[in-house]
Amino acid sequence: MSNAVAVTDADFEQEIEKHDGLAVVDFWATWCGPCRMIAPILDQLAVEYQGKAKVAKLDVDSNIRTATRFNVRSIPAVLFFKNGKLVDQVIGAVPKPALESKFKQHVAAA
Repeated sequence: MSNAVAVTDADFEQEIEKHDGLAVVDFWATWCGPCRMIAPILDQLAVEYQGKAKVAKLDVDSNIRTATRFNVRSIPAVLFFKNGKLVDQVIGAVPKPALESKFKQHVAAA
């Protein structure tokens, strides 16, 4: 069971752009191997940063409008939003310490 919430084109604005604080969105697809590699890492970080960061997943195949809007061309793409504004991103499958340092950086700056 994932600790990340699923978001769609329909609720992205409400769930992410109107969220106070840090929201981290994993842009992924079911056919993407690297996406499946980082999914458990993001689930762990969702638990570790519960109450400090909202972790969400957006399936790019089902939600093309939002993926296009944020110019997501490669997946996995993990986008960091602070108070609804895009502030950072990580493209590709990276090890947990790389993602965790981004979480720490943006939680500390909140």
